[in-house]
Amino acid sequence: MISLGKPIEQIMGVGALLLLAFGCALVLQPFLSAILWAAVICFSTWPVYQRCERAVGGNKSLAAAVMTLLVTFVLVAPFAVMVATLADSVASLVTAATRLLEQGPPTPPRWVAGLPAVGESLAAYWKSLAHNAPAFMIELKKLIGPAADIAVASGAVLGVGLLELGLSVFIAFFFYRHGRQMAAYVREIAERFAGPRARHLLTVVGETVKGVIYGLIGTALAQALLAGIGFWIAGVPQALLLGFLTFVLSFVPAGPPLVWGLVALWLLVQGAVWWGIFVVVWGLLLVSSIDNVLRPYLLARSNSLPVVLGLFGFLGGILAFGFIGVFLGPTLLAVAYSLFLEWHAAEVKGRRHSTSAPPDAA
Repeated sequence: MISLGKPIEQIMGVGALLLLAFGCALVLQPFLSAILWAAVICFSTWPVYQRCERAVGGNKSLAAAVMTLLVTFVLVAPFAVMVATLADSVASLVTAATRLLEQGPPTPPRWVAGLPAVGESLAAYWKSLAHNAPAFMIELKKLIGPAADIAVASGAVLGVGLLELGLSVFIAFFFYRHGRQMAAYVREIAERFAGPRARHLLTVVGETVKGVIYGLIGTALAQALLAGIGFWIAGVPQALLLGFLTFVLSFVPAGPPLVWGLVALWLLVQGAVWWGIFVVVWGLLLVSSIDNVLRPYLLARSNSLPVVLGLFGFLGGILAFGFIGVFLGPTLLAVAYSLFLEWHAAEVKGRRHSTSAPPDAA
């Protein structure tokens, strides 16, 4: 008689493991984005951690604490300033709107009528609003409400993102502390699933992560810094907030030119023609050109992520992970894209090898 006890025990054991894995996934799901970003931070800054570890005589806990403080100062502190700045900006927006409602709009500058095709009609519409206070208030209220709502919603998203960044930095401390042991576990698991190619695939993943962090995010930070400096020199209000907006939109094609272009247009409307020209020149020669110089240099050792995938990574990352998805989305898509290219190259190589091999002798 055939005993069914052992197969049933195996099925029950596998089912118990699946239930345990599902339960662990439910527990960790709220912290998934923070854990992933902490792993990316730890891996991309590991050489700096090794230097800190040597500097403190091999004390892993002290070196991990120093790195955590450094990452907090470089990554979390600027975004904390952004959240506070955005809150002040909402109050300034309401105050400026109230003042504008009381005083009415200024008359249009002369150059507005000289614009091709739409200049005369735009100037006439502007003058009609300037001399018709009720109509002007109606048009302005249409813009103030959505603008304030967007600003408040953005502040809430940034606030949650700031908490996630703080949590990811806290998790990164333990990744630094136990990084070598965790890396050994990852290599063992990868070799069990991928076999001899595991080390090569891990190298590809590592180079891709570094390329995204140093290339995409590093370039975005450089563009934001230069844009903020240019806006500050030109005397543009909320230069810090506009620099942060440049950083966010740098993941989108033609994002930074949209920011400094609108700033230059605002300066022209205010009558500061030379400062508007300065912002245009600064944006073209420094902010936008750095994308063509710094990013290829930093991405030289990794596969360049196509523009459309970078856009999907930016938008999809925000939808999936919130604000921290700005960083995680492009990173995950870049890793998947690099692994796909490696798989495709291996398939092509295998086909060439099979077609070039001599047929077996009969």
